[in-house]
Amino acid sequence: MNQAVIQAFFHEPTFTVSYVVADPATRCCAVIDPVLDYDANIARTGSAFADRIIAFVRERDYTVQWLLETHAHADHLSAAFYLRAQLGGAIAIGEHIVQVQKVFGKLFNAGTEFARDGSQFDRLLRDGEVFTIGALPVRVLHTPGHTLACITYLIEDCAFIGDTLFMPDYGSARCDFPGGDARVLYRSIRRILELPAHTQLFLCHDYLPPGRSDYRWQTTVAEQNNSNVHAHVGIDEAAFVALRTARDRELAKPKLLLPSVQVNMRAGQFPPAESNGVSYLKIPLNAL
Repeated sequence: MNQAVIQAFFHEPTFTVSYVVADPATRCCAVIDPVLDYDANIARTGSAFADRIIAFVRERDYTVQWLLETHAHADHLSAAFYLRAQLGGAIAIGEHIVQVQKVFGKLFNAGTEFARDGSQFDRLLRDGEVFTIGALPVRVLHTPGHTLACITYLIEDCAFIGDTLFMPDYGSARCDFPGGDARVLYRSIRRILELPAHTQLFLCHDYLPPGRSDYRWQTTVAEQNNSNVHAHVGIDEAAFVALRTARDRELAKPKLLLPSVQVNMRAGQFPPAESNGVSYLKIPLNAL
């Protein structure tokens, strides 16, 4: 029986879902995939969405133990660094973030001040590792394919799967980012969908497909196996790779790809301020 208390927060500008997961016995909690507001037109960040999470945590007198990232997101800026300053807690991500840092550190020509060793995060998590939120055990599953460093957090009978899968009527995550691989994603999806059929899957995004007008971000292993348009039972690896590759060719790059990755590979911290006290993001021309 699931004991965790779960509250979702939907950030409609980026179609992202953040979660607070709490142990009611100890009142300890984790925040998963928090979002920092960002107005790309004027390069201004904001904390209104993250402040809603802060208010929720404080109203319930929770203690934040963890700020958990499922991966280095390419469609929104992480609020983990901001939340740590406000609420405490340790920022954690999969250990393969080091590979992501090496790829994007090179792309952005980050200087020697940017260590490519994951040290910006408080904890790097390994596949199979178990840690706790209060008394709730959390098991880490390495589920790459969308990116090199994607992980799933399995908490009792709930799995927080990041961008690996979307709702059954929308399908699966893109695999055309550096380090992405449709074959690897297929195997990660099968790993998730081999969990017990009743396992609740909590998604990081929802995009409205034709015919649906309400946002959804919770499904089950059984529902995904039965009806996911990309990955239901009966779709083999070759068919999935062909479908996913064709789909990725049609997709535009995320609007916030370049700002997001620069911040998120630093655990939500901005690049160091320059001599005028301003922090700058780079736009690499003709590099993608």
